[in-house]
Amino acid sequence: MKILLLGKGGQVGWELQRALVPLGHLDAFDHDSLGPAAAPHLRANFAKPDDLVELICLLQPDVIVNAAAHTAVDKAESEPELARLLNATTPGVIAGEAARLGALLVHYSTDYVFDGSGDAPRAEDAATGPLSVYGQTKLEGEQLIQASGCRHLILRTSWVYAARGGNFAKTMLRLATERDELKVINDQIGAPTGADLLADVTAHAIMAVRRQPELAGLYHLVASGQTNWHDYARFVIEWARAKGVPLKIAPDAVLATSTSAYPTPARRPLNSRLDTSKIQHALGLTLPHWQQGVVRMLTEIIER
Repeated sequence: MKILLLGKGGQVGWELQRALVPLGHLDAFDHDSLGPAAAPHLRANFAKPDDLVELICLLQPDVIVNAAAHTAVDKAESEPELARLLNATTPGVIAGEAARLGALLVHYSTDYVFDGSGDAPRAEDAATGPLSVYGQTKLEGEQLIQASGCRHLILRTSWVYAARGGNFAKTMLRLATERDELKVINDQIGAPTGADLLADVTAHAIMAVRRQPELAGLYHLVASGQTNWHDYARFVIEWARAKGVPLKIAPDAVLATSTSAYPTPARRPLNSRLDTSKIQHALGLTLPHWQQGVVRMLTEIIER
């Protein structure tokens, strides 16, 4: 099996390089990676979809995994054309090539396709209603992939983190060493989800769809359980304190506040709960509680 991975340098892309290698021959690219030996001038640049078409035609993959996206949620509000190109138009072009080749396309989407109302987890067939340019363009990307007719796995996720690169937990730990008090939002609810979990389930899903093509489609994929950013911050800080990490902040000085106290260019959904029963049933999986993955990540970064 020949696999083409796009967006190898991101948090999910980095973990995918590890998880996909056992499945077959892997070609992994970022926007600035040199092309293959036969065409070193090519780049996996989502701002230039024609280059991606040429790259796909050259490599003839059986599976295309797209981990690239415009993920700067607030910045997307001021550059909607670029966000649409990276999140919708170019994935649609890639889907067209996947359909032509008969390849499987794996693509990642987001809880931002929903309006964040209510307090129930959203199933895959729930009504969408994005609040931001980012959410709108990610939804358009889903729709273009579905309309292409290619065999696909669209995996909606949320609150993604990894030990590599920046993340919320690292920020909270840094601030806890610098400040006497922290105010953290407590009215956005979701499940912190590790890039390693996304990558491992992706590899499992690819093999399942290769065996049973009828399993292709749209799925929600997040860790189990739920929390809010304030309780997430408290969990991280209390865990670090118990491990002897020197912190300046007092145990009772992580204070809760509302989203309205921190206005941003892009509106965030308050309810980011995603129902994962479909993917767990289809693939025979049990998704771990979010705290398990966060502890593993914290252990890795603290023991480096």
